[in-house]
Amino acid sequence: MKMLHKAVGALIGLTMLAMPALAWQPTKPVEFVVTSSPGGGTDNFTRMIQSIIVKYKLIEQPIVVVNKGGGSGAEGYLVAKTSPGDAHKVLFGTNNAYLLPHVAKMGYKFADVTPVAALALDEFLLWVKSDSPYKTVKAYIDAVKAKPETFKMGGSQSKDADQTLTSMLSNVSGAKFIYVPFQGGGLVDTQLVGGHIDSHTNNPNESIGQWKAGAVRPLCVFSPARLPKGVNVSATQGWQDIPTCKDEGIAIDQFQMPRTVWLPAGAPADVVKFYADILKKVSETDEWKDYITRTVQTGRYLAGDDFKAFITKDEKNSKDVFDREGWTVK
Repeated sequence: MKMLHKAVGALIGLTMLAMPALAWQPTKPVEFVVTSSPGGGTDNFTRMIQSIIVKYKLIEQPIVVVNKGGGSGAEGYLVAKTSPGDAHKVLFGTNNAYLLPHVAKMGYKFADVTPVAALALDEFLLWVKSDSPYKTVKAYIDAVKAKPETFKMGGSQSKDADQTLTSMLSNVSGAKFIYVPFQGGGLVDTQLVGGHIDSHTNNPNESIGQWKAGAVRPLCVFSPARLPKGVNVSATQGWQDIPTCKDEGIAIDQFQMPRTVWLPAGAPADVVKFYADILKKVSETDEWKDYITRTVQTGRYLAGDDFKAFITKDEKNSKDVFDREGWTVK
């Protein structure tokens, strides 16, 4: 009998060694932390992902979306610092995760977050109010140059993508703006419609509603080619009708911003893989592809080394602007 027990024990041990380890799964509600205010591009990005995950039951636990957009998004990234290794807090943002610490003394460092994935790249356009007297980029830039630092350019956050692009626009055109930051692209668009600013550089998703309503008008897109053809958004125009800024005489070939997902530093590799795999599945759904088409973003899934390589290149290009403007924190 004793020999039998030993044999059974050995068999159980071998069986357990042969069994694959169970993949990590959330064991309690997951918090999606949005590093912007409600209504902006990051908020829409997050809630779209949440809706797809819920629809296809990709995560069994409930998902709670929380907006923490203060401090140009730093409030959201502080969650990572105060919750190291927390596998149930997922942060949604942009390249501000790694760019903010370059331009301000933040309560967090880039080392406090773990890269998970990027799912899309935002295109940027120059917008004015629909009743603006400026019908072309040249007319608008000439007016700004004639009265430097009187025209207000609104943007989402301070020393972030919108202000970086505004700096690049000023550098290549000689037009000097007053930059006015707000918390989120939705609020920026509201300010333009209300006549409180003269222009902004929102991505399509943040201004499509106001363009459809005839309240704002795009002058050009910061892309090497016109945006894809589609149905008209306004009464007479669609995205494909917007000229590129380069063709209109603005020497900026392209400007894009990634939509990104992060975990707190110290997140185990299997946790990172779990969320990266979930996001890959999201990016392959018809709903996500429809969302990318509807918001006129460029769909591009990046994870692992590809994502890290993108971060390195984007960080260098942005830092060149920060150094020129004197924004870099010493």
